[in-house]
Amino acid sequence: MANPNESLGEQVSVLGPTLRFKGELTADEDVTIHGEVHGTIIHSQRLTVAPQGRVHANIKGQLVVIAGTVEGDVTATGSVVVMEGANLTGDVRAPGVSIVEGANFNGSVVMETGKARSNRQPEVRPAQTAEAVRGSNGR
Repeated sequence: MANPNESLGEQVSVLGPTLRFKGELTADEDVTIHGEVHGTIIHSQRLTVAPQGRVHANIKGQLVVIAGTVEGDVTATGSVVVMEGANLTGDVRAPGVSIVEGANFNGSVVMETGKARSNRQPEVRPAQTAEAVRGSNGR
């Protein structure tokens, strides 16, 4: 019998430490990986790579928390968190990125809000000289 206090948004799928998965993993619920995944991961909720978890895949999702090892690019619509002791080799693209001291990270980070960027260039004005500033103050 299902727990009546547990809604779909609160469910967590756990891939155990002896699990080896190869292919495309998709999920619309929270996922915690303790085992090993090779391929692609696409999900719409929170993905956690536990300390003993190993992922050799590109990851796309909403919130990605890495405490284990990830080799691949990580793209999130929300944020990416790389915890102390984690190993991430790959590029990260998300509006929010946190790499905690003690994490190992080799790659690049692009932080975007997801909004379309304007092609319009900002107005650039030359800096005023100290004399011009003093002159405008009435000196």
